[in-house]
Amino acid sequence: MPSTQSTTKSQSVKSSSSKKKATAKTPAKARSTTTRKKTTKKKSSKVSLPETPYELKAHLDAMEIKAVWLQFRKEPSELMRNYFMERYYPLVKYNADRIYARLPDEVDIEDLISAGLFGLMDAIDAFDLDRGVKFETYCAPRIRGAVLDELRSMDWVPRLVRSRSSKVDQARNALELKYGRKPTVEEISTHLGVDEEELKKILRDGSAVSISSLSRTCYTTDSSKDVREIDIVEDERQSNPLSEIQRRDLKNLITKGLSRAERLIVVLYYYEEMTMKEIGITLDLSESRVSQMHSSILARLKAQMQHREGEFEKNEAY
Repeated sequence: MPSTQSTTKSQSVKSSSSKKKATAKTPAKARSTTTRKKTTKKKSSKVSLPETPYELKAHLDAMEIKAVWLQFRKEPSELMRNYFMERYYPLVKYNADRIYARLPDEVDIEDLISAGLFGLMDAIDAFDLDRGVKFETYCAPRIRGAVLDELRSMDWVPRLVRSRSSKVDQARNALELKYGRKPTVEEISTHLGVDEEELKKILRDGSAVSISSLSRTCYTTDSSKDVREIDIVEDERQSNPLSEIQRRDLKNLITKGLSRAERLIVVLYYYEEMTMKEIGITLDLSESRVSQMHSSILARLKAQMQHREGEFEKNEAY
């Protein structure tokens, strides 16, 4: 009996000691697991982004756009800003095209796009996710504002003059729709409530001289080469050979059969555009004598040319 009791006591002592060891080990394991979870959480909060633009673009395309904006706010970088610029570039081109459609051909679309890109860059830096607005909705007014600011800087006409000219154009279009014809100056002035002199001043100020490029395309042709403005501008310094020949033949025909003094009177008066007094000084004649000779020359030429009117009409039709 005593042996069995001693065995049971020893077994109970062993079991109690093993339970103590188990309870002692359990909190250590739990602490280790919690520390591991904490370390894993800390590691997961830090996201390493690719360094090359191509890999970064592929990585950001796979993420949600909201997560990309959050990452940009935490760690802004030039690569991510360039990613947003490339992503939202179509918005810049769309707004620039809409404004360009109402402008004359002198304005270059590339200048508007460049100004819109600066507006997009400012919108990227100032965008706030907490407002609950889409970036497309937020950046569109800023892009249009940057483009309009660029247009105002390119225009040397004051904004007040542009505003008045715009009101005149609106009044002209409204009256044209009302009457079915082009309105008169009096009707436009009555519609605007200004007098005619003030309206003329507004129109004169609004029609300022503008600068245009001679390299711009005037019209397209069937060939691959477009016709530019410089190709069709008339050089007034050059004389037309046909006109020169006709002028010379007409002078020879008129002066044929005249004396030297009479020929000089016709040439100096009609071709050199000298006065009767200057011709008299040149020919050593009085002004009245030159005038008398000029009248007799015209009478004789008129009688000589009457039977040749048909020839002149044929040449003019040709």
